[in-house]
Order: sequence, then structure tokens, then C-alpha cells
Amino acid sequence: MKKVVVIYWSGTGNTEEMAKAVAAGAGLDGVTVQLTSVDKASIEDVLSANAVALGCPSMGDEVLEESEMEPFVQSLEGQSLSGIPLALFGSYDWGDGQWMRDWMERMKKLGVVLVDDGLTVQSTPDDAGLAKCKELGAKLTSALA
Repeated sequence: MKKVVVIYWSGTGNTEEMAKAVAAGAGLDGVTVQLTSVDKASIEDVLSANAVALGCPSMGDEVLEESEMEPFVQSLEGQSLSGIPLALFGSYDWGDGQWMRDWMERMKKLGVVLVDDGLTVQSTPDDAGLAKCKELGAKLTSALA
């Protein structure tokens, strides 16, 4: 059975809502989906998955959350992730999405296959934003075929 892992960090709950929607979209027949907050995630979760989604809101000066998500992403930079389908998502309150563009570039350098541009939703995801999250999850799963 194929496995998709969705790992996220959320301070206000917005990115957690997005993560749940990504996981729902990825949950097709024959696919196991693991939804995990980054504080409970391990490198093995990523390495044992057939596809991965990572979610984190924009923080501070448009960067990843620095105490949990950033160290987790740094730990991935030492792994062989070439060819793994990957989706990135997150919420933001202000800015122009620079944190997501930077994150996409970092992950591309690891050899992952981004299934789409990083998905950003301003503040609390509405129905349209959650639908885009589900679509992203479905794209991640379809990359397994």
C-alpha cells in the first residue's frame, strides 16, 4: 500500500486546517495517509513515505517557524530525497509569499519532485482555500501512479 505523509506546524490552527484538507484530498483507495504535527514527526516518517506534504505558515520576516519546522527541514537537507513527490503549503497574514518561494527552492535542491507550486492561503482558509488544499492532496496522490 502506498503511503502519503502530511507533516505540519500550526500556531493559530490555520495551517492545521489546511493540513487536514490536504490529507483528506490525498486519501484515495489504496493510499494510507499519516497526518502528523512536526513536533511528533521523524525523519523516518519522510523516508518511509511514497509522497510527502509539508505545511508551515509564514513567520516573522517571511521565514519558516524557527523552533520546530526549520530544524526539521534542516534535518531533511542531509537525506537522500531525490524523486520523492512533495507538496508544500501554508498560511500567511501579510507579505507576498517569499517564505514559500524560498522553501520551494530549498526543497528542489534536495531533488524532490514538487507536484505543484507551494499553496498559500491568507489567514483562515475559507471553503475555496480548503478545496485547493484537497486538490493539492489529490495531486500528491496522483504523482504516485
